[in-house]
This record gives sequence, C-alpha cells and structure tokens, in this order.
Amino acid sequence: MDTAPARTREAHWQSYRRLPAYAVPAQWRHWLLDRGSLTQRLIAASAGQFRVRILSQGIAKPRRTEAKALGIPRQQLAVVREVVLYGKDQPWVYARSVLPLSSLTGRLARLRKLDERPLGALLFADPSMRRGKLELARVQPAKVALPPELGIFDSPLWGRRSVFYVADKALLVSEIFLPTFSPLHSTPNDLAGHH
Repeated sequence: MDTAPARTREAHWQSYRRLPAYAVPAQWRHWLLDRGSLTQRLIAASAGQFRVRILSQGIAKPRRTEAKALGIPRQQLAVVREVVLYGKDQPWVYARSVLPLSSLTGRLARLRKLDERPLGALLFADPSMRRGKLELARVQPAKVALPPELGIFDSPLWGRRSVFYVADKALLVSEIFLPTFSPLHSTPNDLAGHH
C-alpha cells in the first residue's frame, strides 16, 4: 500500500515509443519529442524573454523512479534542483533535475552550484553530452510540488524526462509543461531544424 502523501507520489513515466501515436496530441509532439535543447526552444518562443526561477536546490535522496532511471541505489544522495522556466513573464515549465553526487566530480563539479543558469544550456554546450531515451507522462498537478503562486491546476500536464550522460556520468532532467504554456507558442523559425 502506498502511504506517501498525494503531492509526492510519482508520475507514471514510459518510453514514448510504447505509447500509441494518438496518445500524444499533434501540437505537443514537436515539444515533447524534440531531442534538442528545450532552453533554446523556449528562448526562441519567448523572443528572448526567458528566465529561470529556482524553487529549491539541495542534497536529497532521489525518488524511486528517478533512482531507477539513473541506475543508482535509492539511498544514494544527489543534488536535486527544482526550477520554473519563465517565458514572456509566464511560468511555462517546471523542471526537476537529479544530479547524483557520484556524477558531480571533475569538470561536472561546477553543476553543484548552478544559480539561475539553465542546466540545459550547460548540457548542450558540452561536446561529450549524449541524451538517453525520452520518457513521457501525463502528470497530475497534485504530484508536483509547485509553489502556490503558480495557481492550482486540475487538468493533467504533459511532461518528459530523460537521462543525460556527460563524460559518461548520468543525470536526470524532468520537464513538465504548465497550463500557461501553449504548444502553439512556437514559430516557424523555432521549428526549423526540429523535426
């Protein structure tokens, strides 16, 4: 029996390849399935009016499914960072990053203190970075500990996550699109090269 509070229960993540084609609405596919930098896409879609707001950052144990995705024991500590990505002064994306302490050595030690810099910009600038498989979920808002000022949402939210490998060290990034984001924010220029 699951006795965790509703707000901390985990989403059901699954490989997008296991979902039927109709499960992901057409207008969302190019946002959810794009393997490029979400940060760069949001900067383009917001005409440069983009910022990162840190909700929390500290050392904690990953959630069960996060540890499984990373291939680490659940007791292994990680830097867990939760942020909201804003476009045009609207909260567009909630992002949660799990960076195992064992991965934050050598040149990756700089990721322990990101401040308000977007993690995606650093990941995609590293030539050794490779991205693992994309997983998608329809996330119940109650399962995401969002700050109250973002409002209360009833409808499920689209989310995606994947493990990134930098110098063969794993870190997990989950991104959940908030109701204030519309997949129609994209422009033809934004979509160029993102097929």
